[in-house]
Amino acid sequence: MNQKAVSDAPRVVVSVVSHGQGALIAHLFSDIAAVCRTPVHVVLTVNRPEALPDLASPFPVTVVRNAVARGFGANHNAAATAVPSDIFCVVNPDVRLRRDPFPSLIARLEGLDVGVAVPLVVGSAGEVQDSLRSWPTPLGALRRFIAGGRPADRGDDWAAGMFMAFKTATFRAVGGFDPGYHLYYEDCDLCCRLRLAGLRVAMAPDVVVVHDGQRTSHHHPRYLLWHARSALRFFRSAAYRRLRARRARSP
Repeated sequence: MNQKAVSDAPRVVVSVVSHGQGALIAHLFSDIAAVCRTPVHVVLTVNRPEALPDLASPFPVTVVRNAVARGFGANHNAAATAVPSDIFCVVNPDVRLRRDPFPSLIARLEGLDVGVAVPLVVGSAGEVQDSLRSWPTPLGALRRFIAGGRPADRGDDWAAGMFMAFKTATFRAVGGFDPGYHLYYEDCDLCCRLRLAGLRVAMAPDVVVVHDGQRTSHHHPRYLLWHARSALRFFRSAAYRRLRARRARSP
């Protein structure tokens, strides 16, 4: 790639947050180095004290170490301001890459009505995960919470936050993630505000990433509490009320 092509390319920042997940981070960095031809700058936020493995990489890395643990949204919002960028990507540590995902995702973001672009997400056994979902409802969320079922019906209304790509200007224009969510529903809330702004979720089906989701909230009391609080916050939010009102007026 010549110097002009590099200088003309969108500046892509990838935000990754580690919660004692250094080994997973090392695998993700190895994947980025192996398959990505798109120039990227990774902002790695270490959310709790840990000794990271050797993360020597051919791409620039900015490491942020939090003095106090912060929530999902607060960490990624801070990363979005740490390094100048045109494209801002949120990537979970437990994601593995098979090919460079960024050209196709960036192409999707060129659509005037696209607010966030996402890949097709599969599990470690190749099963398609429910990373694209229909808007949740209070009754449906309660039923799933009690029964420990899947988090939402599949649809194309909002995307789960394991891998999301935005134009940085769009991410900032809608206020980024709501830091009032410590964990869970902040991705749904952001997609809701994007939809209210006339923007949608776009999948790049030619981009496949592997995600080994743990669904911690199904078996850990603290995560269950965070999940319940986040659901309550979302269903009481002005954005959700506006979305419901808009859908009620639609034919």
